[in-house]
Amino acid sequence: MNPLPSASLPLMDDDEPVFHHAVATRNACKLCTPLGACLAFRGIEGCLPFLHGSQGCATYIRRYLISHFREPMDIAASNFSEQSAVFGGASNFHQGIQNVVKGYRPRLIGVATTCLSETIGEDLRLLFHQYFSKHWEEGHPEMVHVSTPSYSGTHMDGFHAAVRVVIETLAVGGPRSRRVNLFPGMVSAADLRYLKEILSGFNLPHTLLPDYSDSLDGPSWGEYHKLPEGGTPLDAIRAGGSSQVSIEFGRTLAEKNTAGTCLEEKFSVPRRLLGLPIGIRESDAFFKLLEIVSGHTLPARHEAERGRLVDAMIDGHKYVARKKAVVYGEEDLVVGLAAFLAEIGVEPVICASGGRSGRLIESIQAVAPELAAGCRIMSGVDFMDIAEAAAAAKPDFMLGSSKGYLLARKLQIPLVRVGFPIHDRIGGQRVLHLGYRGAQQLYDRIVNTLLEHKQELSHVGYSYL
Repeated sequence: MNPLPSASLPLMDDDEPVFHHAVATRNACKLCTPLGACLAFRGIEGCLPFLHGSQGCATYIRRYLISHFREPMDIAASNFSEQSAVFGGASNFHQGIQNVVKGYRPRLIGVATTCLSETIGEDLRLLFHQYFSKHWEEGHPEMVHVSTPSYSGTHMDGFHAAVRVVIETLAVGGPRSRRVNLFPGMVSAADLRYLKEILSGFNLPHTLLPDYSDSLDGPSWGEYHKLPEGGTPLDAIRAGGSSQVSIEFGRTLAEKNTAGTCLEEKFSVPRRLLGLPIGIRESDAFFKLLEIVSGHTLPARHEAERGRLVDAMIDGHKYVARKKAVVYGEEDLVVGLAAFLAEIGVEPVICASGGRSGRLIESIQAVAPELAAGCRIMSGVDFMDIAEAAAAAKPDFMLGSSKGYLLARKLQIPLVRVGFPIHDRIGGQRVLHLGYRGAQQLYDRIVNTLLEHKQELSHVGYSYL
């Protein structure tokens, strides 16, 4: 259900917001809150996600993550029954944790709540205290818990909340080091590998949290691994309080309590908030910050990638100029994509998200002030809201996850798949979005998608464009 009305605004209009009232969400432009938490936990070495609630929640989230990443994904659950829903799930929780410790031997158990456990008022602090008073022993895995009811927030809220609680629980202070904490948000496995390459190129020791680049996009196994290799080491997380700086991606996170703000408040680690580095300007800001932090100039390979990107934009400008696009997805991804489209001459006529940070409009204005007043920014909306707006906007293509495919098909325009989830193509976890390299790949895909669409609609059949 939508607890609040959805709002949309023209980008440069000072009028009051236009509200659309609906009894229920119709094809949500977001995913459930504990899904984001489970993904964040999977990006920590030796961590097993554990849902305090029904088995159905774990099955739904596993299905969604597996169909995107094409990798096995175990999620434990306390398996509420009718009795648990009435009298509480304490016994289920205690037995479930014991089973997980015995069967998986994890280094960390990340516990997230669901709608059911939140609705009946389960107190996880009390459950943790009761469990450890009976079952604590040397070598027991670390445990953290996060509140993630799906009726409050989106998968991105669950993701950021899980990262914060891990930092709150595990990070400690110490003598200041050269280490950099990077909290990239919910990006692809390919993005995470690329970020590690960039930081290493600046000779910066770093902690990337979370890091599911191997645990959810690894090589084929000879035998099944209950807990895949990879993930952010727990020792690196503990060292987060002694780092020289924390870099956090997400312009809509400016006023939120995040992992970066936690380290700043507890250990005086400076927090630097940037937008997702998609396109030239946002990537320039990221690389400039790394130059300052590291004391090194931009490595030659990145400078060359930037030059090739500019050259490609010149080559393909005539194919994308003044084209209209519908952009949708997580708020910060939409902000980054809008910035990139504005750079290449595409007009984002609709920028839409199911998120409700309250900062989507000002964030897009900050990264793309040149966008025309016709750009409609919509927050807290579902795909029916987007469909109604898109019918009048007459876009040339859509940019977002697989969830927009049916709308693109109805409008008879192509869909360029980015973000999460990508369920109807192989390689969604390897889509590169970030940096000059990611912008280059994204630009080529957009241009070639438009060219292909033009060829398919042509009565002549161009072989040279």
